[in-house]
Amino acid sequence: MLKYTFQRLLWMLPTLFGITVICFIIINLAPGGPVEQALSKMRFGASGSGGSSIGVSEEVMDALKKQYGFDKPAYMRYLIWLKNLSTADFGESFVYKMPVIDVILDKLPISLQFGIASLILIYLISVPVGIMKAVRDGTQFDLWSSVVLMVMYSIPPLILGILMRVFFAGNTFLDIFPLGELYSDNYYSLDLWGKILDRAHHFVLPLICYVVNGFTVLVFLMKNSLMEEIRLDYVRTARAKGLDERTVVYKHALRNALIPILTGLGSFLTVFFAGSIIIEQVFNIDGMGLLSLKSIFSRDYNVIMALIFIQALLSMVGRLISDVTYVLVDPRIDFQ
Repeated sequence: MLKYTFQRLLWMLPTLFGITVICFIIINLAPGGPVEQALSKMRFGASGSGGSSIGVSEEVMDALKKQYGFDKPAYMRYLIWLKNLSTADFGESFVYKMPVIDVILDKLPISLQFGIASLILIYLISVPVGIMKAVRDGTQFDLWSSVVLMVMYSIPPLILGILMRVFFAGNTFLDIFPLGELYSDNYYSLDLWGKILDRAHHFVLPLICYVVNGFTVLVFLMKNSLMEEIRLDYVRTARAKGLDERTVVYKHALRNALIPILTGLGSFLTVFFAGSIIIEQVFNIDGMGLLSLKSIFSRDYNVIMALIFIQALLSMVGRLISDVTYVLVDPRIDFQ
């Protein structure tokens, strides 16, 4: 297992290199870079103040290119970015005019709270419901719960978010939940319990959107995995020995049935950058999803490259952790 882990860690380096090279090329091929956007603002500002559309001299163009680092060839810019990466320096944001790492750290706590909360809720709901569906396979509970789950899964997050905002967070029907901020104006004057309730009040609607599409698939995966284990010979042997059904299912079959569920546990690292562009836009949450969207529209290359690199790294480390967890749960698994 140590050899496999070491090999995986070594393969991460060329994989990250390939990801960053491809993304860097795509980003730089996209029209409307930061230099062009800066020129558009200058021209719009001149025309908006009563003047006509102005031309731009070569001196101004050269100064803008130097300011944004576009006075060098593309391969040289990538090599400089790669060199700075060794010191965790992602450069400066063209839009926010501050180091990229500071921009990310400013948005990170918002998405981190939703990411951790949704991950915990998804597993707390999925595993018990999946077990109940497997134990009660073919009953009315299994039938109607499947119908409800399929309906929930088929609802797009955008539609669900808009409906909940209209019905529960607006003046049209009910105005129960707030929008935008993660806490009220008087948050810091509340006691500990009051702060918890205030946070929960603000989290309800976005969390529902985060969780609904996430736990439905996991419920069916848990059910099918447990049902497959129940049909195996060792379970029939345990029953033949006189063990009660509860012991057979929850002590013997459940442990092996949980192995496929562990695949998703590796994603716990990516919750640091969890952020749904759709959900954050609907509920006015200024998190990582909205930062990604704004960075793409404004061609904030340094922010985009930083987000891609960090998410790719966390995703690969998470997958490695999932593989290691497989072996810890079931020693029969051996990665070579």
